[in-house]
Amino acid sequence: MTNTADQIARTARIALVGDRSPNVVSHSRLPLILDALAERDRLVLDAYWIPSEDAEAPDAVRGFDAVWVLPGSPYRSEAGVLSAIRTARVEGIPFLGTCGGFQHALLEYARDVCGLSRVAHAENDPDAEDLLIEPLACSLVGHEAAVTIEPGSLAESAIGSERTVERYFCSYGPTRHLDTLRAHGLRFSGHDEDGHVRIAELPGHPFFLATLFQPELAGDGSRPHPVVRALARAAVVHAGQVERQPS
Repeated sequence: MTNTADQIARTARIALVGDRSPNVVSHSRLPLILDALAERDRLVLDAYWIPSEDAEAPDAVRGFDAVWVLPGSPYRSEAGVLSAIRTARVEGIPFLGTCGGFQHALLEYARDVCGLSRVAHAENDPDAEDLLIEPLACSLVGHEAAVTIEPGSLAESAIGSERTVERYFCSYGPTRHLDTLRAHGLRFSGHDEDGHVRIAELPGHPFFLATLFQPELAGDGSRPHPVVRALARAAVVHAGQVERQPS
């Protein structure tokens, strides 16, 4: 039986950023995933939904131990999602972005770190001249596909393998400026069999991982995906570090 001290040490607050909807499978999966993390892994995440419009507030995700930007794009507020990602990136809060969260993590990095202020997401601004995120040549909606993971990466550490088969539900992906993002420190640590980017991470950050696939759709949700467990562990570590800081 878990004692009280151990339970407290393993509890963390997580911000779920996105526009919650019963029509988004990822969103309806979350209660089951959170319960499984608590029961199977003794990782208790106290979860709060932050709608994209509310995420525009500067302090929207401050004080959380993790930020997860979930699928469900186009978001009602692109600016709010980018603000939440920026806060997590700059302040060292463990971050996971899946599907739309992956796309917007790259968008935030391109604009704020690489100085590519005009890059856009085709789903949000289809007439933009410089699209970082474009329609995929072959839509991945409802598909499963293999991903090869770079040795020594955060992704490999989380997943525990250099190859995995993952589920998608998206029609957009990154195309341009990838070399510029790499040159400014972003690592593309997972690719599909055609060499297209499917995982991104930020070396030097406590935990910053983004996947175009959706780990929350793995199985029936009763066994959380390794990426989700890795985020939960990072959140618990963050919570412990905050508790140990002098007042």
